[in-house]
Amino acid sequence: MKSEIEKEALFGKIAALIELARERVATTVNLTMVNTYFEIGRMIVENEQQGKERAEYGKAVLIDLSSQLTAKFGKGFSVENLDRMRFFYKVYSLPISSTVLTKFQINDNQSNSATPLLNPDNSSNSVDSIQQKSYTELQRPQFQLSWSHYLVLMRIADPQERSFYEIESAANNWSLAVLKRQCNSSLYERLALSRDKDEVMKLSQQGQTIEKANDLIKNPLTLEFLGLQEKHNYSESDLEAAILGKLQNFLLELGKGFLFEARQKRFSFDEENFYVDLVFYNRLLQCYVLIDLKTDKLAHQDLGQMQMYVNYFDRFVKLPHEKPTIGILLCKEKKDALVKLTLPQDTKIYASEYSLYLPDKQVLQTRLKEWMNEFENNRELYNIDKGGLDE
Repeated sequence: MKSEIEKEALFGKIAALIELARERVATTVNLTMVNTYFEIGRMIVENEQQGKERAEYGKAVLIDLSSQLTAKFGKGFSVENLDRMRFFYKVYSLPISSTVLTKFQINDNQSNSATPLLNPDNSSNSVDSIQQKSYTELQRPQFQLSWSHYLVLMRIADPQERSFYEIESAANNWSLAVLKRQCNSSLYERLALSRDKDEVMKLSQQGQTIEKANDLIKNPLTLEFLGLQEKHNYSESDLEAAILGKLQNFLLELGKGFLFEARQKRFSFDEENFYVDLVFYNRLLQCYVLIDLKTDKLAHQDLGQMQMYVNYFDRFVKLPHEKPTIGILLCKEKKDALVKLTLPQDTKIYASEYSLYLPDKQVLQTRLKEWMNEFENNRELYNIDKGGLDE
């Protein structure tokens, strides 16, 4: 019996090693392909710059090049794909100071087999000589995602937004489907609209960081994956059941660090029972997060009820080392003025709207630009209103 257990253990270890090796090989192949496509794009762009009539010259070059490469290497080198490689180089050859993953490093000691120096040359380390070097003499951007990911990312026009999705994709190991969903749901804009200008810049430099209660909030929360139709009447229990049926998707939409604990969590005092719709724990903030669902417009009574829930958890549930409980009212419609008037400035209670459809990206982008302009024009007022909210 013991020998059988030992054999199974040995098999398990070897199988895990082989799977890890295959993952590493696949990662190396993907990164090599991305870097190769980037280099092909560079060569095409630099060749085009030598032509007098760039547009016509470039088109003719791509047609001839596609024909020759396809004859020698087979599929993958159509005119369309070569054009994508060219566009990829143009997008990522411009250094974006806020992009951690694609920042340029000149020290060739930091290079690796997946991202080699295009032309290592240590003949001079002065700033002037570095500035005089062409881009081909510097290390290429440090790509960490698959070519399929970059096909999505390079179509994002805003460099700050593109940087955010690139960082988040690598940090959270997003699949291509998840990346597309987060882009289509305008995650960047929804997070940005819940922050001040300085923290909007942090999104493109560091991705989503969870350091305080306000970092958890998105406006709106997008629940298109539930499959509910707005034209049909549905109750709060219907919404809750739909969320629990798609809990993995809901956790992804909530963001980082969330753990599900309970639904309809009951607590009692003065011989009365009260129920919290959904109870989560955020391991990054080390606190409970209570969510109450409202399918109608938010009322001040709803805020008062959530305040009671939060007070109960803080006084009778949370442990001494844990941080204060956060309450989120997930509602169909809210008025910011009502929320501000009802709650104290140092509250840990937030109201966030939800949408059953993917938001209109252009509308959110317009709202974000307007909000950023308003913030700049009223910076002092915002600093006063913010108070101790994020302490």
